[in-house]
Amino acid sequence: MEVRENQTAELIDAYYESWRKGISSFDEARLEAILAEDLDFEGPIAGKRQGAAGFIRGLSRFVEGLQAPIRVLQQVDSGQKAAVLYDADLPQGTMRFAEFFAVDGGRIRAIKLLYDAAQYRELGGR
Repeated sequence: MEVRENQTAELIDAYYESWRKGISSFDEARLEAILAEDLDFEGPIAGKRQGAAGFIRGLSRFVEGLQAPIRVLQQVDSGQKAAVLYDADLPQGTMRFAEFFAVDGGRIRAIKLLYDAAQYRELGGR
């Protein structure tokens, strides 16, 4: 079990490293290698969607609005699941996000993103 948890942690770390520092660090090719092509995504604004390509487009719009690198506050990995809590500086202030991941076959298969959509828009989120 420990090996799988380390692999999950490494995959999640690679996911964040591909965009956490803003659009100048955005690595679409790396994201394509990390995310399952048929990724299941759920978020407050986008709703439920399937497909890595659409998710990557949406993520790039989010990353374009970042004013500083995100700050990971906590990460928990357990087998093929992970959860990450982080703060992001948006144009009008700082906001907290939580992401829940399912990993299988060396790729992220599902992401559930939680945040306050109204606050996100108020803070200038894209």
